[in-house]
Amino acid sequence: MRKLPNVGVGVIIKRDGKILLGKRKNAHGDGSWSFPGGHLEFNEDPKDCAEREVMEEVGINIKNMKTGPYTNDVFKKENKHYITLYILAELDSGEPEVLEPDKCERWEWFSWNNLPSPLFIPIQNLLKQGYDPFKE
Repeated sequence: MRKLPNVGVGVIIKRDGKILLGKRKNAHGDGSWSFPGGHLEFNEDPKDCAEREVMEEVGINIKNMKTGPYTNDVFKKENKHYITLYILAELDSGEPEVLEPDKCERWEWFSWNNLPSPLFIPIQNLLKQGYDPFKE
């Protein structure tokens, strides 16, 4: 049986020169820092996925969404493969809350030049591309 990659959506939310990251738990990438996001559903637009996932995970509203880059992410240890599509957005309203405590320990704002460690593999791959969301 042929195995295909999954499609993930990562949402790069900007506020006051910083981006929002959550510390993952109980999933691949456990203990690493990641953007909010999740799986793209069948027939779903990536921007709609971004809005949905951010509301489900963080409880905030986003605005000014733009399509960003993508990464090809292989998780060897977990035998998973994702194509991650990035959506850039700005905080519209609300304060980040941990709405899925089984999946995320906490949310914090970080400057792009001072990211925490360890980073989720898709973000590591994004950095290898030289990407900077503040040069968009």
